[in-house]
Amino acid sequence: MTELSPSKRTWTIFKRNKLAVAGLALIVLMLVVAVLGYLIMPDSTPLANNMTIQLSVKKPGSSFTILRLRKTEPVDTVNFFNKMLFGQPSFYREIPITGYHVIKDSIYVNEYIGAEDKPEKKAYKFTPPLGGRGADIIQRTYWFGTDIYGRDLLSRLILGTRISLSVGLMSVIISMLLGVSIGAIAGYFGGWIDAALSWLMNILWSLPALLLVIAISFALGKGLWQIFIAVGLSMWVEVARLVRGQVLSLKQVEYIEAARSLGFNNARIITRHILPNIIGPILVLASSNFASAILLEAGLSFLGFGAQPPMPTWGSMIKEHYGYIVMDSAYLAIIPGLAIMVLVYAFNLVTVGLRDAFDIKSQSTRI
Repeated sequence: MTELSPSKRTWTIFKRNKLAVAGLALIVLMLVVAVLGYLIMPDSTPLANNMTIQLSVKKPGSSFTILRLRKTEPVDTVNFFNKMLFGQPSFYREIPITGYHVIKDSIYVNEYIGAEDKPEKKAYKFTPPLGGRGADIIQRTYWFGTDIYGRDLLSRLILGTRISLSVGLMSVIISMLLGVSIGAIAGYFGGWIDAALSWLMNILWSLPALLLVIAISFALGKGLWQIFIAVGLSMWVEVARLVRGQVLSLKQVEYIEAARSLGFNNARIITRHILPNIIGPILVLASSNFASAILLEAGLSFLGFGAQPPMPTWGSMIKEHYGYIVMDSAYLAIIPGLAIMVLVYAFNLVTVGLRDAFDIKSQSTRI
C-alpha cells in the first residue's frame, strides 16, 4: 500500500467524518453569503437600515405594494466593490400602499398605515425615472418578516453573518499571534521567563472570559474594531498554555538538539522545527476559539457592549426583540438565535473532525 503524505492522510481521516464535512460545507456557505453581502440582500442600503415604520413586526412571507419616489437630493451610484462592501444608498423614498391611480403627473394612493387603521389617501407628484408611470410601483416580499423598525430581517441576518465571521476571524488571528508567540517563548526558554509568563497566564486564566472582554471593551470603547481586539485579548491564554506544553515536550527531542548543534538560532528552531510539528493541536484550538469568539461577540452585543446600532449583529437583534418571545412574534429573536447556534455547531463539528484527523494514535489504526 502506497504511503500517504501527512497532509493527505489528515485530509483522508477528516473526510471520513461526515458530520465534520457537513460542518465545513455550512461554514463555507455562510462565508460565501458573508462575502457577497449586499449583492444578495433584499435591502442593499448601508447596514440594511432602510426603515419603513408602517411595516414594523410583519410576519415572514408578508408581501406589500410599495410606491417608490425618487429622492430630490442627489445620490451617488457606487461601484461594484463598494456596493459589495458597504452597500448602495437608496435612490428612493418608499411608501407602502394598498391602492393607487395616476392622473397626469400625480399619483393618488391609499397609504398603508397599519393593519388595524384605515389607509390614508394622499397625492404625490410623480416623475417616472424609468419611462413608465407604473415603473415605481413594486411588490416586495419580506421572507423573514420585518423588525420593530420595519427593516427587512433577512437582510440584517445576512449582514450579521459577515459581522460574526469577521469577529471570529480577527479574534482568532489576534489570539493565535499572541498565544503562539508567548507560549513558544515561555516553553522554549524556561527559567524566570517561563515563570513570569506562566504567572501572567494563570492570573488571566482565572478571570471569566466575558468579564474580561467587558473590562477591555470599557478601556477601548464601543465599536467593531474594539470588539476584535477585546475578544482576541481574552482568548490568547488558552493558546499560550497549549503551545507552552507542546514546546516543553519537543525542545529536548533529538532533532531539536541536532538543530542546536548545527548552530541554528533560537528563532529558526522555534519557527522552522518546533511550531510546524504542533500545528495540529493549534488548528484544533483555533477552530474551537472561532466558535467561542462568535458566542462572546453575541453576548457582548446583547449586553450593549458590542458593535453599536444600527450595525446589525445577531446578539443585538436578539436584544432588540427578546421581549417578543412571549408574544406571537417570537421569530424575531429565535431566527438570529438559531443562526448563532447553527454557526457555532458547525465550528464544533469541524473541531471534532480536526481533533480526530490530527490524532496520531487514531491515524495508525485507520490508514
